[in-house]
Amino acid sequence: MKKNDLEKDSVRRLKIDDSADNQRLDNFLMARLKGVPKSRIYKLVRGGEVRINGGRVAVSYRLQLGDEVRIPPVRVAAPAQAAEPRLPPSVNRLLPHILYRDDALIALNKPSGMAVHGGSGISRGVIEQMRLELPECRYMELVHRLDRETSGVLLIALKRRALVGLHAAMRDGKIEKRYLTLVAGRWPNPVQHVKLPLHKRVTDDGEKRVTVRDEGQTAYTIFRRLQSFADFTLLEAELKTGRTHQIRVHTSHLGFPIAGDDKYGDFELNKRLAKQGLKRMFLHAAKLVFDHPISGERLQIEAPLPDALAKFLETLHAP
Repeated sequence: MKKNDLEKDSVRRLKIDDSADNQRLDNFLMARLKGVPKSRIYKLVRGGEVRINGGRVAVSYRLQLGDEVRIPPVRVAAPAQAAEPRLPPSVNRLLPHILYRDDALIALNKPSGMAVHGGSGISRGVIEQMRLELPECRYMELVHRLDRETSGVLLIALKRRALVGLHAAMRDGKIEKRYLTLVAGRWPNPVQHVKLPLHKRVTDDGEKRVTVRDEGQTAYTIFRRLQSFADFTLLEAELKTGRTHQIRVHTSHLGFPIAGDDKYGDFELNKRLAKQGLKRMFLHAAKLVFDHPISGERLQIEAPLPDALAKFLETLHAP
């Protein structure tokens, strides 16, 4: 065995609580046997080395409250040490950004510039950082995502039941999602319903790009004009669907790109705005309204507009 190999010397017996209730056995094992190939996990189950309540089951078995899972000793390679992410010092700790927390979920005011999860050269995103800061939380998963440059309300489930419930609410359109955004140009209508289908593709270099195409997925945004300036408009965007880059593509397609958007925006304008103090995309997830997935209590979670965006608004001229 190589020196960088690790080996657990004893059998683990884990009791299933509500954090894993109704979870597939293979998914449960993959979360607890990091670095072990999926094929190896399936072999352990098929060979009877993994047992539930002393008996054999299939990898598709759904765990139940009170089940005892026997996990045998498994040798795994030690993970390589990843480089620390280059994040502004102000966002290195996320606990001060918590807007709401109970034993089932956390609502976080995600800072701009921080990805929600690691990958693509980022070793630690929001979910990895939160797991480090709250090691006592045995279950922690993202409920949804925000683009890296988008700030605002982000939900994290602390129980599997909460995750499943919130995902169901999202599918059924029962979570109200409202954003604030500043677009270039004079938005003409006080309220505008935009229904433009969106087509998502991945470029050769792995970048997600979204365009308005007839064969795309249904996408519906309601825009409300909040404040007009000489060359810009502050809008509230209510998402009725949750497609990738939905607000950014809808506004850009209509000729009103979001200020500071480096993917769908006006790049020359963005350069001028950076000199005026806008160093990021002006898109903020301001409010979520939904029923608590366990208690049923109606929750309204709001994240104030970040100081940098509020201060930039003060520099704009009236029409």
